Amino acid sequence: MKQAKTAKSKAGQPGFVRIISGQWRGRRLPVADVTGLRPTTDRVKETLFNWLMHDIHDSTVLDCFSGSGALAFEALSRYAAFATLIEKDPAQAKRLQGLLASLNASQAEVINNDCLRFLTQPASRQYQIVLVDPPFRQNLAIPCCQLLEQHGWLSPNALIYLETEKELPMTDIPANWQLLKEKIAGQLAYRLWGKSS
Repeated sequence: MKQAKTAKSKAGQPGFVRIISGQWRGRRLPVADVTGLRPTTDRVKETLFNWLMHDIHDSTVLDCFSGSGALAFEALSRYAAFATLIEKDPAQAKRLQGLLASLNASQAEVINNDCLRFLTQPASRQYQIVLVDPPFRQNLAIPCCQLLEQHGWLSPNALIYLETEKELPMTDIPANWQLLKEKIAGQLAYRLWGKSS
């Protein structure tokens, strides 16, 4: 979930996010007008997927705070093998399931659950790419990263994308993660970490 570059026709009406590359390039996906929902801007999304360019194809993807689904759908459009979208809000989870159905995207699942609660259980599968973009300033980002590491959700050499408020300290990131890429844009910090096996 991120700062929206969504086209809104009227107040209270849904906007859209655009898939920027891959098999669904140019498709516009509706985004509900929900408080706190911040679909990632095209500029940030393009930077992220440039970073992941050589890793996304045939990867397993976990979208931890899926929101609009913008990042997971972009990954699937670029031929990720499988994606799990975790979304706490039941109505939004149902929308995501509907969007997957409209795209005939059978290689994905939506989990309607609190992300931190879901990640406390033993991992049902390991993921090569993990997208962590929680609501800002709610103390979710670092606990999420710690649970990913502690409960075995990450494959060896996994890549973890983390999008947060820029002032959030990174001191409690798992010790075996290495910062690979970093950008600051306004109040936003986005980083790519690599897990050392």
